[in-house]
Amino acid sequence: MVEIRFHGRGGQGAVTSAEILALAVIEEGRYAQAFPAFGAERRGAPVLAFTRISDEPIKIRIGIYEPDIVIVLDPTLLRSVPVFSGLKEGGFAVINSPKSPKELKEELGYNGKLFTVDATTIAMEELGVPITNVVMLGALLKAKPDIAKMELVEKFIAERFPRLADEEIKAFRRAYEEARGE
Repeated sequence: MVEIRFHGRGGQGAVTSAEILALAVIEEGRYAQAFPAFGAERRGAPVLAFTRISDEPIKIRIGIYEPDIVIVLDPTLLRSVPVFSGLKEGGFAVINSPKSPKELKEELGYNGKLFTVDATTIAMEELGVPITNVVMLGALLKAKPDIAKMELVEKFIAERFPRLADEEIKAFRRAYEEARGE
């Protein structure tokens, strides 16, 4: 089983990212679940979303406290939320940052595997808004190509955002190309 924890802010689409990924995996014939963890937060407040992926039925229904993968949609959370908390040994993080993985690792004192992508810039240039959810899915697939099939993720992006499907898919693909890992 692969467990993913998304860190974002209300309104950035962390919950939507988790759901799109789960739908793509289910379409492949595997098992997945996606769910948020938030209370009365407002737009801009930190939120968590989770996705579990497995080849077997998933019977647990609790939050993910020891993820295999951490995805950070908003780099300001790096200073205020313990995003690496519980990250399994051998796991990795995918972070929205214009910095290289090496620069960010040095700055954060993080020694694990790390992927970065300038998701905010991509979102602004392709979508006109700083909503990085779909962009970060592109970076995730670069970091772990076997997590889901690109064409199925694109299918569910198009279904979720029918009026902006071309732009969203272009941003998703661009993030896949531009993500860097170390």
